[in-house]
Amino acid sequence: MQGMGEGGCPFEFNTDPATFKVGDSVSYRVTGSLEGFPFAGVLLEVHDDHVVLTSNVDDKASRMRATRESRPVVQEADVC
Repeated sequence: MQGMGEGGCPFEFNTDPATFKVGDSVSYRVTGSLEGFPFAGVLLEVHDDHVVLTSNVDDKASRMRATRESRPVVQEADVC
């Protein structure tokens, strides 16, 4: 894939939960059968103890609650 070689990842993710803000791109993880796969999302809400993110900003119903850490974790049951 283009951009995935020597130049590294074509995305820029915020990995500092202390600076998370709405609109930031993050790399997140999912528990269960999807564990180990990387996912990319955009933060919709930032709270003291969790975030709400989406993997599809064009789908208003696509919202997932996740932990607030460098790579947020979404429970498999919450995946939209």
